[in-house]
Amino acid sequence: MEAYYPIFLRIEQKRCVVIGGGKVALRKIKSLLSCGARVVVIAPEVLPEIEELAREGKIELIQRPYQEGDLEGAFLVVAATNNPAVQEQVVSEAERRGLLLNVVDQPERSNFIVPSVIRRGRLSLAISTSGASPALARRLRETLEELFGPEYADYLELMARWRREILSRDLPEEERRQIFEQLALLPIPLWIKRGEWAQIEAVARNFGLSL
Repeated sequence: MEAYYPIFLRIEQKRCVVIGGGKVALRKIKSLLSCGARVVVIAPEVLPEIEELAREGKIELIQRPYQEGDLEGAFLVVAATNNPAVQEQVVSEAERRGLLLNVVDQPERSNFIVPSVIRRGRLSLAISTSGASPALARRLRETLEELFGPEYADYLELMARWRREILSRDLPEEERRQIFEQLALLPIPLWIKRGEWAQIEAVARNFGLSL
């Protein structure tokens, strides 16, 4: 059994190349854009939605077949074409250049796979079955989406601010650690969800924190 090393990758302003212009490619493009990547799409034909992204200046579109050398300067590559010969060429060039490569629906040809992800502001939950069952990964994601609602975005913004305030104090390391743990144990996300801000205000006063 292959074991994948879990990692969260920073791709902001990184050149990420998507080979392909269909529905799968569009989904990959949107995911990369949501993380701030500089997306380059190479395909002879693309969906209208991809053309619109290019017109809006959100992506660079090279509307022609893939050519050797197209991956120069890339940080990450997604091969999302249904042409097996092109897939092989992309894999070959990416491997020679030592690039991060995801071949759609072919985890055995990829050196990374994309998990099913839940995002709540600063919170990212990634679920992977190591390629064994993407359908199960989606089911698990749907279950976790109910457990971790949009209130977690506000919660983590609050916790980030409180962390900065606590770190700015001249406190012993052990005391800081205890404060962080006490705050993490409180049901603050539930209070945010219910709109019970009086409870949160009381916590802030108790620890001398802003709200």
